[in-house]
Formats: sequence, C-alpha cells, structure tokens
Amino acid sequence: MNKILSKIVVAQFFATSLWFAGNAVVQDLAQEYGLADTYLAHITSSVQVGFIVGTLFFAIFTIADRFSPSKVFFISALMAASLNLSIVWLAATGWEILALRFGTGFFLAGIYPVGMKIAADYFDKGLGKSLGLLVGALVLGTSFPHLIKAFSDGLPWAWVLYGTSALAMLGGILILLGVPDGPHRKKSQGIDFRALSKVFQVPKFRAAAFGYFGHMWELYTFWAFVPVFLAAYMKVHTISLDIPFISFCVIGIGGLSCALGGFLSEKLSPAFIAGTALKISGICSALSPLFFLQPSTAILLIFLMVWGMAVTADSPMFSTLVATYAPINSRATALTIVNSIGFALTIPSIQLAQFFFNAIPAHLLLFALGLGPLLGLYFFKKSF
Repeated sequence: MNKILSKIVVAQFFATSLWFAGNAVVQDLAQEYGLADTYLAHITSSVQVGFIVGTLFFAIFTIADRFSPSKVFFISALMAASLNLSIVWLAATGWEILALRFGTGFFLAGIYPVGMKIAADYFDKGLGKSLGLLVGALVLGTSFPHLIKAFSDGLPWAWVLYGTSALAMLGGILILLGVPDGPHRKKSQGIDFRALSKVFQVPKFRAAAFGYFGHMWELYTFWAFVPVFLAAYMKVHTISLDIPFISFCVIGIGGLSCALGGFLSEKLSPAFIAGTALKISGICSALSPLFFLQPSTAILLIFLMVWGMAVTADSPMFSTLVATYAPINSRATALTIVNSIGFALTIPSIQLAQFFFNAIPAHLLLFALGLGPLLGLYFFKKSF
C-alpha cells in the first residue's frame, strides 16, 4: 500500500508542475511580446478560471465517480501537458497564451481533486497522512517551475514548458500503469445535478468547506505575488536577490509542512492542525508590512519561509475533513465542488492584489490576504 501512495504522490508532483509554469516565465513573455505589467494577474487568473470551469464540469457530470479515476487522471495529464506545450508550438502571444493556460487549468481539474479521490479510495484510515503527502506533492509541483527557471538561466524560456509538460505526461502514465482503482471506491450511478445542495447539508462538511475557502483566499495570491513582493523589497532596500530560487524555496517549503501535518494528524485532530495553521498564516499577513520595511534580508526570508509553511499546512487537513464528512458515493464530486468554489475565490483575491500593487505602497501588498483566514476561522470554529 505504501508503494501505491508513493506512486500517487510522485504522479501528483509531476502533473501539478504545470500549474505555475506560466508564472515562472511571465517576465520573459512580457519582454518578448511587450505585455503589460498586469499580465501576471491575468496569466494566473486564467489558469484558476480554467480550473474552476473544469471542476464544475467534472462535478456536475460526476466524471471521477462514474469512470475510472486513474484513466481520468491519465487523460487529463496528457491534455494539460499538450496545451502547456502549445504555447511554444503555436508561438502563442497575448490572449492566445491566456486561452491555453485556461485549457491547462481545465484539465488540472482532472488531476488535483481526482488524485485526492484516488488516495481516498485506497486509504479509508489514515486519510490525513495520505492527503498531507498528496497536497505536499501539489505544493512542490507548483513551486517546481521556479526551480527550473532558476537553473535554466541563460536558456530559452521554453525549456520550463518542455520540462513541466514532460513531467506531467510521466505522471499520467505512472497513474495509468501503476495505480488501479482503489478498494474503497464506490461507483456513482449517474449524473446528480443536486450534488451541490446535498453535500452542503452536512454541518461539519459545510464548516470544513468554509475553512478551506478562507485558506484559498490567501494561498494562490501569496504564491503568485511572492516574486513581486521580493522584487519590490529588492528595489526599496537596494539589494540583489535570486528571486526564482527564493520563490521556489518559499512556495516549496509548504510541501514539507503538508507532509508534516499529515503525519501529525495520526496523533492530533486534523481540525486542530487546520485551525492552528490558518491562525498563523493570518498573523503573518498582518505582520507582513513590518517585515517588508525592516532591512535584514535574512529576517525577511525566515518570515516568508514560516508563512510559506503555514499557508499550506491547513490545506490537506481541510481536504481530509471534507472527504471524511462527504457522502461516500459522491466523495469525488464533493471534493471537486469544494475545490471549484475555493479556486473561484482566488480570482478576486489575485485581481485585488494586482490593483493594490498599483495603488498602494508595496509593503501593504499582502496585508489584505488576512481577510481569508479571519473569515475562514469564524465559520470553521462553529462546528469544530
């Protein structure tokens, strides 16, 4: 069984490396095609919108509950990788890039929540540990394009897209050949257009979902704007930083905290871990202006690493709670619905951060992210 979990984790890491592939090369794209400064928010949001549409499609038609989740994962990985590569193949520019990133996001809906569904079908007990490792793989995969960018300095930006697409295809093949459908899988009988209202009738499911929504308000905006935050800090304090490598470290360390939270969930309540992490990340948001203004680079980096750990540690715990309290024959649909709503909240958060970056002092850029943890904790604590 540990071999199965290892395969799922590796495949998830490989396939989700597509998520921030566009972000890692956005500066190169902007220079080559003369794109506006706001393109970072647009290229990030296009993936998120694609993922939202994809999750709604997968949820409404109960794709991963009606068909083999392993085959769904494989097909989705191949399609997402092909669309990612099409940016290079088609020499895409402007709106074409956004459309291809939208398509990539759409098929990521068949990778991330479906990967959690596959894990839940294998690990009825110890689900927190399994999802901790799985979401940790997602986080590391998200950060990986920044590492490729850091170590391919001087090479064409297309290498980042080649590398992430190749990894995604390998991930899909690994699931197809190495991970058959799990023993706890309950096949859905058909399309259920009432799935949304039915799953939210369960109080603990609803509380876990709202906690997750607060977490999502903060997460992807933090990830998208870490490089921007570092660039602004570098300019204000007149220093030089390796922004791609630091961004990889700040985002990637969240994978460690997800895995650690997963192991701790065998001794501590997932609800306790989720609530604690959400509190810490909210506090980090509130303190971010102070750490920006102080001159020590080492102190700033330690702060960002702590925040990078806290901002992700609650994610697998919320997913564990959602999977635990969802009806077993619509578990994939429930996970996908919650993912869809959570990712929908990242759009206004990212766009507001872009607006604030152009309208307020740079040290206040990440301050508003604390609204998510604050509201998430308020609703979560009503039932846990």
